[in-house]
Amino acid sequence: MQFKPAVTALVSAVALATLLSGCKKEEAAPVAQVPQVGVVTLQTQAYTLTSDLPGRTTAFRVAEVRPQVNGIILKRLFKEGSDVKEGQQLYQIDPSVYEATLGSAQANLQSTRSLSERYKQLVAEQAVSRQEYDDAQAKRLQAEASLKSAQIDLRYTKVMAPISGRVGRSSVTEGALVSNGQTDAMATIQQLDPIYVDVTQSSAELLKLRRELESGQLQKVGANAAQVKLVLEDGSQYAHEGRLEFSEVSVDQTTGSVTLRAVFPNPDHNLLPGMFVHALLGAGVNSAAILAPQQGVTRDLKGQPTALVVNQENKVELRQLKASRTVGSDWLIEEGLNPGDRLITEGLQFVKPGVEVKANPATNVKSAQPTQANAATAGAKGE
Repeated sequence: MQFKPAVTALVSAVALATLLSGCKKEEAAPVAQVPQVGVVTLQTQAYTLTSDLPGRTTAFRVAEVRPQVNGIILKRLFKEGSDVKEGQQLYQIDPSVYEATLGSAQANLQSTRSLSERYKQLVAEQAVSRQEYDDAQAKRLQAEASLKSAQIDLRYTKVMAPISGRVGRSSVTEGALVSNGQTDAMATIQQLDPIYVDVTQSSAELLKLRRELESGQLQKVGANAAQVKLVLEDGSQYAHEGRLEFSEVSVDQTTGSVTLRAVFPNPDHNLLPGMFVHALLGAGVNSAAILAPQQGVTRDLKGQPTALVVNQENKVELRQLKASRTVGSDWLIEEGLNPGDRLITEGLQFVKPGVEVKANPATNVKSAQPTQANAATAGAKGE
């Protein structure tokens, strides 16, 4: 049987097309690629645990100026808002009545003293009785006491500053009547240098800190343990360091917190009573702290912190973490990560646990070892 040339050519063309089509499909088959991720290799480092505690400033000393005698204010001798010295005169109360009382007391003392001296000679000659002489002596002593009281009252007409500090506004003016024992203060003086800062810390945090120090997880920061730094309302750091004075001996039942008091130098009077501040207290040193970049820490549906690491087999592994606080751009890790772990910070959206990956140094983290200068701020706890 003979085939025509046209039929033979058609069969050859169909066979060639089928062969080429199979080759194209074979070449287009996708090749599986290993995903690449950026990692940070974690290392331990010494870290000073710092507590950020809210507080308010309080004057070092406060004195309310009140009159010791009754009378009319003749003069006010200070400028409101100025600094005054201890013993400086602030007011002058009308002294007329007290000057007259003092003169009468002086005259009475002179009379009783003369009578006492005369009776002293007469009792020796038995011209007067011993009882009359004793009465004269008693009157002389009473006159001396009356004179001293009159001198004190006259001195109290000059109202003096009991302490050095800054005096506030005056509640009385010239011509006002003041009285001894009145409840309203004429003025208030506050000593601002140094100045107190009262901060509060929860009793639970205090107990946890003590347990960690006792167990050796934390080491005491040393001689500077009582030093405190201050952050002002605008976020700037106060130029002078303070020292911790004492902690309250009881816990506030309504808030469950303990009050701590620190004292700060205030030579420029930049701190005023009642200002809201943050105190940074060095609590202890963690010599083997692990700081993980925040880019590598996420949270699951339950809100628990998690992280993905590359294990020794170059496969992704999920870790449940316990992160106590933030340190600058890092998390302070208590549990879940170990030294040498390769934490994934880049490409998290392209991988899942169990997948083999290729690890490269991360480019979205500035430093894998954050410096100690980063201030610690309280973070959300992931326990």
